Amino acid sequence: MTAKQVLPIIPDNTVVNKIYELRGLKVMLDSDLAELYGVETKVLNQSIRRNIERFPDDFMFQLTGE
Repeated sequence: MTAKQVLPIIPDNTVVNKIYELRGLKVMLDSDLAELYGVETKVLNQSIRRNIERFPDDFMFQLTGE
């Protein structure tokens, strides 16, 4: 994103409806975050991995079958 791009204002209820409670934690799916930012899920995840030092340790986790 360049300095000239402006993100649209997202209504609170749109964000709130994308927050789920899972095992006592409030979480958002990567696909929902990508949609809010207007990027593909793959692009969002790549950006996070490339800049992981900017995020808290508990920012992201992956569910398993267990």
